[in-house]
Amino acid sequence: MGFDAKYDRDFYAWTREQAVRLREAAATGTNLPLDWENLAEEIESLGRSDYRGLASQMSRLIEHLLNLEHSPASNPRGGWARTVRDARGQIELITADSPSLKARYAEALDWAWRQGRNKAMDGLEQDGLGESALPAQCPYSLEQLFDDDFQPVNRHGLD
Repeated sequence: MGFDAKYDRDFYAWTREQAVRLREAAATGTNLPLDWENLAEEIESLGRSDYRGLASQMSRLIEHLLNLEHSPASNPRGGWARTVRDARGQIELITADSPSLKARYAEALDWAWRQGRNKAMDGLEQDGLGESALPAQCPYSLEQLFDDDFQPVNRHGLD
């Protein structure tokens, strides 16, 4: 497969491969006047930014799923539901450009759970709920997180 095809099919995998190849080229002692190591670092950072975007959207998704499930507030439930849809859409865009990031879902989930839980807790404390109102471990499977039809049942009977 040519470079253009891989670049278009899986940007994240392409960045990792190109960084390796740049370092290999530098090790062969080529006399091209290029800053090989920094070029490799910059290309890798492009791929890392896709991963960070994935993890950030997963955190946002978890935060708003927790709000929908645990908040006794009737507003802004519609906004939380829209944010859940938007975060899922953003994740879909990121992984469409970089499908190999799907292999890192579980890794991203670890960070995203902690961040999303903390952000949800900030809002829920305003509703008079303590930290014990939220589970210690992520209650959502990866399948549920990415399922457009999944929305948790509110514990206070709100829709």
